[in-house]
Amino acid sequence: MSGDTYLAYDYPLLSAFWTMMVFFLWIMWFVLLFRIVVDIFRDDELSGWAKAGWLVFCIVLPFLGVFVYVIARGKNMGRREIKQARDQQQAFDSYVRETAKGSAPTSSVEELAKLSEIRARGDITDEEFNRAKQMVLSGSHH
Repeated sequence: MSGDTYLAYDYPLLSAFWTMMVFFLWIMWFVLLFRIVVDIFRDDELSGWAKAGWLVFCIVLPFLGVFVYVIARGKNMGRREIKQARDQQQAFDSYVRETAKGSAPTSSVEELAKLSEIRARGDITDEEFNRAKQMVLSGSHH
């Protein structure tokens, strides 16, 4: 038998399990590192020098920097993430409301109020106002 054939015998199931475990932990550590870097830039309470210090600490001594950051500031990481998600949701909701308000058809009452304001400014005569009012009340708003 060649050397390739013995690979299955030299690499038992438990070794495969530990290899997958180490690989999984390595990926999780990178995910944590990137989340911490994002959190450093997201935090408005930190000064520029503090952000630079934490970033250098996490890059120069990555394992120690990540663990110290999680211990020192980990509790507020979730709060900052929730606050950002709420702010984004509120911005999206207000955008949807503004967009829907601009495209929603106006009611007869709103159109009559606008016509009344135009007549009060003197831009249309009483006869034009009455004609437009009849059109609004009859349902032909255009």
